[in-house]
Amino acid sequence: MSIMIPLREIGIVGYGAYIPRYRLAAEAISRLWRGGQDQHILPVREKSVPGPDEDTVTMAVEAAQNALRRAGLSPEVIRAVWVGSESHPYAVKPTGTLVAQALGIAPATLAADLEFACKAGSEAMQAAIALVGSGMADYALAVGMDTAQGRPGDALEYTAAAGGAAYVIGPAEGAVAVLEATYSYVTDTPDFFRRAHQRYPEHANRFTGEPAYFHHIVNAARGLMDALGLTPADFAGAVFHQPNLKFPRKVARELGFTPEQIRAGLLVGEVGNTYAGSSLLGFSALLDEAWPGDRLLLVSFGSGAGSDAMSFIVTERIEAARDRAPRTHAYVTRRAPVDYATYARWRQKFTV
Repeated sequence: MSIMIPLREIGIVGYGAYIPRYRLAAEAISRLWRGGQDQHILPVREKSVPGPDEDTVTMAVEAAQNALRRAGLSPEVIRAVWVGSESHPYAVKPTGTLVAQALGIAPATLAADLEFACKAGSEAMQAAIALVGSGMADYALAVGMDTAQGRPGDALEYTAAAGGAAYVIGPAEGAVAVLEATYSYVTDTPDFFRRAHQRYPEHANRFTGEPAYFHHIVNAARGLMDALGLTPADFAGAVFHQPNLKFPRKVARELGFTPEQIRAGLLVGEVGNTYAGSSLLGFSALLDEAWPGDRLLLVSFGSGAGSDAMSFIVTERIEAARDRAPRTHAYVTRRAPVDYATYARWRQKFTV
């Protein structure tokens, strides 16, 4: 089994989340586009919405500042800034350079953007793990952040939300969670896509569930656990990508994880699907409640399609580090409701 283990021991030395305070109720979307006929099957209660002055860059900076605070590091020591997102502000101009400059990391650093649908954030983590694990750098910053949108009235509009998390990867001796190994599983599966110049993504419903989400997450998780000789009972907690409430619960059952093991990281019901930030955001919430010695599992999913699975062991440094920045649920619970008209204006849903 082709698991990936760094040449030296490394881990997460700092982490941070960010979620906009604004919330749009799912029933508001239902009333406008479905006449309220689907109120009994709404996938979430509400979703986070970026403010008129927020985008992937501003939110990535907020999350990264929290990660640097927890790491206790000066920005100048970061040697790479990688930002995974489906909603980079520019088609040609990297988000990574903007984030690096705003944080005071530039100019002596690498910077780049990653795209792999909702797996872009964990892909940034994989790149950071490889760079630091090879010894080419001591610290790298990985961000998964999105201001996702769905076509007005489409099923995606109910859950397409905003937010994400940032992770500083560094040597194990300073880590709050040490990496055991990673494993990735990808295939060419046309479940979700957006062509160039197309504003909103398309989803091929018959591919979305079993051939895409479940197939890839199950194989990535099992591949990692089998190679390490682990079972679900060996993990104190787990996070799986959260497009809705049903999918992560179902895949957890299929793999043998209990509802309690996924409870702390299951945020989609409260803030919606933050796309590239989804699994990373859930994992930050899991770290907020973890204890030294806990083994944690992170499994992302990106349409197209692929999954990254990572296993971490929490260290005693977690207890001091997590209070240096706002916890994930502090962003979840602060909320300011907005109506659909305000949301549509901020997100430029309609043009004349």
